[in-house]
Amino acid sequence: MKQPIIAAFAFDGISPFHLSVPCLVFGADRTRLGLPRFDFRVCAMEEGPIHTDAGLSIVVPHDLSALDEADIVIIPSWKDLDAPLAAPFKEALQGAHKRGALIVGLCLGTFAIAGAGLLAGRKATTHWAYADQLQALHPDIAIDADALYVDDGDVITSAGVAAGLDCCLHIVRARYGAEAALRLARHVVLSPHRQGGQAQFIERPLAPTPNADRFAKALDDVRASLGEAHSLDSVAEAAGLTRRTFTRHFQKTTGTSFSDWLADQRVALAQRLLEQTKKSMDMVAFEAGFGSATSLRQHFAARLKTSPMQYRREFSKAAGTLSAA
Repeated sequence: MKQPIIAAFAFDGISPFHLSVPCLVFGADRTRLGLPRFDFRVCAMEEGPIHTDAGLSIVVPHDLSALDEADIVIIPSWKDLDAPLAAPFKEALQGAHKRGALIVGLCLGTFAIAGAGLLAGRKATTHWAYADQLQALHPDIAIDADALYVDDGDVITSAGVAAGLDCCLHIVRARYGAEAALRLARHVVLSPHRQGGQAQFIERPLAPTPNADRFAKALDDVRASLGEAHSLDSVAEAAGLTRRTFTRHFQKTTGTSFSDWLADQRVALAQRLLEQTKKSMDMVAFEAGFGSATSLRQHFAARLKTSPMQYRREFSKAAGTLSAA
């Protein structure tokens, strides 16, 4: 079975940390976690050493021809944000996209994708501090400056640094299932799915309070009993906070509302049940706390743009492919 080819583009002046993000997720053998063995290639304009912004030099083994075969092309960052792309790179990026490769821009890598004309009329994100500059350079892009990442089908963009890891985990989750992404996240000690957006990192963190431990425990208790009813008032009471204080604290801490967070947790549980069991849709809906298969379908459509049945079918097909490999 053909190994998925992942090409990460490096350039003179790149941050080693940014480059390490796709290396961490796709560059190691993760077959024991239920992932395929990726053919991971770091490429640059030309083969040979490049210099990083940390004073290190890296020997890059592949040139732009790596993009000709790649299933996924990742630009981990970018520099010279307002400069035109070098023609060979622009043509290689456009060619990969036209051929059907998934194009991924992490952090400022969004600028490179925009420079190649691949984001015109699309929704995208980048590091919040550079969102206005991206909008000024490319007014035809619908920029969501609060999102950690934006999946627009064949092009995915992310916010800064750690959000690049969120984005790569999202790719794993979308292509190989929630359970594989969960195992990978645990293996590298990452949150499987962070809630909220960039606003939670822009605002000043809340000072510690005596109720901090009760707040965390209340959320842990909700995660452990998603099939039960959980109202805002009951969880706020368990956290030792008034409804208003809990709502404000929750928004500051997670960057989202309690109802959206709860729905995300239930969808994630439903994904695992669909992947790991043959339970009926009604039973999956009941155990995940949706109450009915109709509600389950509505939440899947809103968050995953698919149906529970189709999700199970696609995951089974992917799992069969991995077994054959």
